[in-house]
Amino acid sequence: MRFKIYLTVAGLIGAAAVAVAQTHGSEHGDGMDHTMHGQRGEINDTVLTEPGQGAFAALSEVVRVLETDPDTDWGQVNLAGLRAHLVDMDRLISDAVVAETDLPSGIVASVTGEEDTVATLRRMVPAHAAQLARDDRWTVAASLSATGVELRVTSNDPAVVARIQGLGFFGLMASQDHHRAHHLMMARGENAHGEH
Repeated sequence: MRFKIYLTVAGLIGAAAVAVAQTHGSEHGDGMDHTMHGQRGEINDTVLTEPGQGAFAALSEVVRVLETDPDTDWGQVNLAGLRAHLVDMDRLISDAVVAETDLPSGIVASVTGEEDTVATLRRMVPAHAAQLARDDRWTVAASLSATGVELRVTSNDPAVVARIQGLGFFGLMASQDHHRAHHLMMARGENAHGEH
């Protein structure tokens, strides 16, 4: 019996030691000064990593890049425009109502939503379709409809057709990794292919 008690006490002490070590090694202990985050090693200030969701994180990252670039023209900076675009991105992902139809050669997606969402779709989908069309493995067409937009993506290659159908509307909208570069252009007040 005494042996079991010793084992139990030893187990409790060991668990407490692990808990204390984890607390001291964690990023957010009690009373932590958040300024310490900036003192923990160098951050790459030339490459964006936030793709768009998490508008605050995306804006914070862009601000850091602008502040570390000695050539930033603060008279041209347009963070309000970038913020509006990030709101559009969030609305598209969260509020768009999509009806996808598989075709033998790809998909057609009819996309709608409430008034603000439809306005977002009409800004974003045609612009992103132009980016998608740069990939010559598929054919892309976006058109406005009475209730929103329609996106049609097709291919003659069965492997690409499978990819298109696997991606679906939202995957297609998130593909073609150009978002970060465009976000930085928008923030700098440059023309980032219109709205996207």
